[in-house]
Amino acid sequence: VYIINVTWSDLTSQIIYRRYSKFFDLQMQLLDKFPIEGGQKDPKQRIIPFLPGKILFRRSHVRDVAVKRLKPIDEYCRALVRLPPHISQCDEVFRFFEPRPEDLNPPKE
Repeated sequence: VYIINVTWSDLTSQIIYRRYSKFFDLQMQLLDKFPIEGGQKDPKQRIIPFLPGKILFRRSHVRDVAVKRLKPIDEYCRALVRLPPHISQCDEVFRFFEPRPEDLNPPKE
């Protein structure tokens, strides 16, 4: 689980908690919704940032994989919010970064 400090345009900030699988789900939604910006027709037109795919690993490697993903996830989030407004402000992105009830009682692991 990753801890994300979200700062909105009105300068309010909130802490949210997301699993890597949720980042991956968001990525798939964006690539489906914006095929041109996702580079499906022409890879040179891709502006949606890359996110490393899911990895199958043994339970003992969970922490190592999570730590290795920290920088790519940070870079992904930063690149995502710098995209043109039709992507960075679409419903899928807003929903992803909006606080959820489970953010009030974050996971212990």
